Amino acid sequence: MRPRIALNIKCVNYEVIKEEKLFEAKSELLLWSNPVHKRVSVLIHGDHEPLCESLVIVRYIDKTWSSGPSTLPSNPKERVVPRFWAAYLDEKVCLISPHKFGC
Repeated sequence: MRPRIALNIKCVNYEVIKEEKLFEAKSELLLWSNPVHKRVSVLIHGDHEPLCESLVIVRYIDKTWSSGPSTLPSNPKERVVPRFWAAYLDEKVCLISPHKFGC
């Protein structure tokens, strides 16, 4: 969800390709685009190598599309709050249902 939120903040048009069988055989596209972890999130942007892992993708989106607001505040102290909640959700959501979210 993080990359999708970041793309929406930046007003970037995108296409979502859902991986229907996350716990079964992976699609060829997912295996090609993330051969190391073999899981989502993956961003395929133009002719560049696919980007994996949601936080890496969000940072890329923030730097690549300068239009629209930044995904994080510019003040380092203000950036702490959204980073805290992101880490909190990662930990709590993955503890509650790790297989559902690919943790």
